[in-house]
This record gives sequence, C-alpha cells and structure tokens, in this order.
Amino acid sequence: MTVSRRSRDGVLIVAARGEIDLNSCAPLAQALAVPGEATAPRTVIDLSGVTFMDSTGINLLIGADRAARGARGWLRLAAPTEAVLRTMRLVGLDLVIPSYPTLSEALEA
Repeated sequence: MTVSRRSRDGVLIVAARGEIDLNSCAPLAQALAVPGEATAPRTVIDLSGVTFMDSTGINLLIGADRAARGARGWLRLAAPTEAVLRTMRLVGLDLVIPSYPTLSEALEA
C-alpha cells in the first residue's frame, strides 16, 4: 500500500493505493494522524486506487470518522472502486460516512 497526503484549503486529502488489510493498513493510519490530534478535522480519503479493503479498513475509516466528528469536523470518502464500494455497502458504511464519485465532488460538498 502506498499513501500520499496533501492539504487544500484546510482540508487534508489522503490518497491510498493498493490493498487495505491487516498487514497493510499502517501507512494509511499514519497518514490520517495529525500531530497532537487523532485526525484532521476535515479530511477526504481518495479511494480510487484501492483494489481491496477488509474489516481492518472499515474499522480504520470508522475510527477516523469518529475522530473527525469529535474534532467538530468531517470525513468524506472519494471515488471508491467497485470492490471497495461493495464492501462498504455490505456493512452499511456508505450510510455512515459520506462517499462521493470523485475527489472534486467530495471537496466541494
């Protein structure tokens, strides 16, 4: 898994590529961490390059969402692949964390 992070207008954008599972989730968890905080108050995770996500990824996203809400912010997901979207729908994550078809739409929402 590779992860990059950048900021745009005060929003942390984290782009993940590869598989999110127990053995590979550490880079994503580290990218979501902000010094002195659990996560940035406003974060968009670009999932367009994620080919697989298991329950470890689901739990990581739920934790990031809770941390963002606790900081009076939000977490949005952008461009999940069909495989990831299927997993999100199976567990109802798509009803909890807003997901958008593109990164631009997630940033503008």
